Amino acid sequence: MADEQMAESWERELAQPPGTAPGGASQGPQGPPARPLDAIDRDILRILQTDGRASIRSVAERVHVSRANAYARINRLIDDGVIRGFSARVNHERAGQGASAYITLKIVQNSWRTVREQLQALPGAAHIALVSGDFDVLLLVHTPDNRTLRELVLTKLQSIPEVLSTRTLLVFEETDLDPDH
Repeated sequence: MADEQMAESWERELAQPPGTAPGGASQGPQGPPARPLDAIDRDILRILQTDGRASIRSVAERVHVSRANAYARINRLIDDGVIRGFSARVNHERAGQGASAYITLKIVQNSWRTVREQLQALPGAAHIALVSGDFDVLLLVHTPDNRTLRELVLTKLQSIPEVLSTRTLLVFEETDLDPDH
């Protein structure tokens, strides 16, 4: 029962807008400065990456600390912004999102923030990264089919004024890597 209450507490804290402390106080864009991680912190992260639903009790037992210590460490990792959230790994094809693609974008210089906001609103956008190299942005999308993917690229992406060009790389198969590798 105590583990369920702790999990609910985590969910409430993770629901806070980015850059705010519990209660709503601003901490800046990246939160407080992160403290160095020790071996126990790294073990906790590895366990939670493998099984985000692991109970406090099982985490504590596996890293050989008390439940209170495990709970405090996990909360510190959340507060420091090391743990950004908990989520489920989804098989997109089985979830009705049979077409996946990485899309590279060249954008107008200094338009990253504007473009990022528009990309976040796209249906199926799963990951957005500002990168260096031959293009500026790497976008991962999941759509129900190739027709929907085509519409997303030709109608939505290319209608963003700051997007100069796109290149679409279809994903034929993907594999989630084990966090230990």
